[in-house]
Amino acid sequence: MGENGKVPEKLALPASKGLIPGIVASDEFSRKKGEPTLPLVWQWNHNPEPKLWSFSERKGFLRLKTGRIDTSFTQARNTLTQRTIGPESSGSTALDVSQMKDGDFAGLGLLQKDYGLVGVKVTQGKPSVVMVKMKDGKPVELQAIPLNQKVVYLKAECNFRDRKDTAHFFYSLDNKSWTRIGESLKMPYTIPHFMGYRFGLFNYATQQTGGYADFDYFHISDTITQP
Repeated sequence: MGENGKVPEKLALPASKGLIPGIVASDEFSRKKGEPTLPLVWQWNHNPEPKLWSFSERKGFLRLKTGRIDTSFTQARNTLTQRTIGPESSGSTALDVSQMKDGDFAGLGLLQKDYGLVGVKVTQGKPSVVMVKMKDGKPVELQAIPLNQKVVYLKAECNFRDRKDTAHFFYSLDNKSWTRIGESLKMPYTIPHFMGYRFGLFNYATQQTGGYADFDYFHISDTITQP
């Protein structure tokens, strides 16, 4: 790219047709014949393990299966990510936790060194909605709420306006009424993992392998409810 070896002041690019098309996009996880399994808006956090993720085992869902023991969100493989965008953005998903095993942890995170997330953790057969964020270099569970149903809705909202760089996490039992959980996350602009923060759908095991979590969709928006 360039003119005579220099970057031009202006580029003749086609006009945008929506929410940064080709850079980020909502996904219903329904794949028609001939469509790419993973559009280019998606990137894995590590080299993925192909046998442990699927769109075909349950039509219309992203299934993330556990295949090894991990100890943290950043260590886990097969976390599927998209960029966050400014000045504001939110990411949301619906998670089916019915086939998760003891010690499994699945949900929606904001991926960076100082990460934050909302998800479901199974302890002694009982699932709970939890919020975790990094504090002084260590992950801290800030709130846990018992979950008595198979499907839960999760959301993360990012506010980059005027360098606020703050995120909030939410959950819902009906996809209508949302409850904020845990604390706000300050998102420092550092680059040990990526240029900025990324939304990430994750599932990993801490005790035993063989469980799985099903994500119904991922929706991204350029609006938030929490300033």
